[in-house]
Amino acid sequence: MSNSGIILLVEDNRILAEAVGSYLETRGLDVDYAVDGMEGYRLAQENRYDAIVLDGNMPRMDGLEVVRKLREESRMSTPIIMVTARDTLEDKIRGLELGVDDYLTKPFAAQELEARLRAVIRRNRKQLCGQALRVGDLTYDPASQRATRAGKELHLPRVATQLLQILMRESPRVVTRREIEREIWGDDLPDSDVLRSHLYNLRKGI
Repeated sequence: MSNSGIILLVEDNRILAEAVGSYLETRGLDVDYAVDGMEGYRLAQENRYDAIVLDGNMPRMDGLEVVRKLREESRMSTPIIMVTARDTLEDKIRGLELGVDDYLTKPFAAQELEARLRAVIRRNRKQLCGQALRVGDLTYDPASQRATRAGKELHLPRVATQLLQILMRESPRVVTRREIEREIWGDDLPDSDVLRSHLYNLRKGI
């Protein structure tokens, strides 16, 4: 089954992280883990995630500082759900001002977290779908799935078109093979030469 989202779970309580992560994985979500704020910030910069679940009270870097750095320094728009025991209005307002998309107060039900994750992922994907991508003289319109170079339309196979969209969306960041395979094929990973073949078709087509 193809996954329905790639999640970064930043939580220093290993028991809670394992329980929540295992539940989300049974529901078709792919989960990466970080045990402190510094590691979470690093992984968020190195990989592409559909959403981040972030504990507010973290060692090495506080959750709100992670949000600030991701939004202000890295200019990252990935949806963030803050999970915290601090439920005062001031804390929530501060988080929302920094760029938190949603709040969940501990203790919480894993089913509620899943529902909130799917909601923020859905909203974010809808916004991304309407945005034309431009890198140099390349343009890709996700709505029409039409790619052009210097005004000339490109005729690419389906997977090559998906590859082009991923690479343009993430530019100038280097996208790993693992990220590409997970986004296109989910858990049904192809043989090792398949991605290379599609990349060849893309290079030839543009």
